Amino acid sequence: MEELFVYALLLNEDLITEEEYRKQLDQLFLDDPQNDDLLYLEWETDLQKAIVFIRTEMDCSHLNLERFGRFLMGKLKGVYVNCVDLKWFAGRMYRLWEGLPGSIQSIEPFWMLCYADDPLSWGDEAQSRSIYEAMLDYYQDETRLEHM
Repeated sequence: MEELFVYALLLNEDLITEEEYRKQLDQLFLDDPQNDDLLYLEWETDLQKAIVFIRTEMDCSHLNLERFGRFLMGKLKGVYVNCVDLKWFAGRMYRLWEGLPGSIQSIEPFWMLCYADDPLSWGDEAQSRSIYEAMLDYYQDETRLEHM
């Protein structure tokens, strides 16, 4: 369900299309057709209701942060690489951070979503890019992973 949670967060910020969300949902349902939550979501046509359902039904206390983080950063990296307007991206990232469960907002790399746009306020795009790129590559740092 970590992947579906990521898709709901990204869909809420218009970072993915409805088609991408539906395709992921369909695949998850095909993999687990007995899952009542996935069945409900397959029938739910109102995207906002689906997003609310996913956010409220997701048991964040059992969220696999490593899996969630890797998947989220992988999807965000694709958006970042294809984005031509860093201020647009930054605005979406802050709102994405606001939408995260409070229990993980202050954990790296998620915390970076909150402050990476700060340097843009004084025109330092390079510093913001550096922070975003460190965030997006967070799970690629093998030395960090060895100490976990």
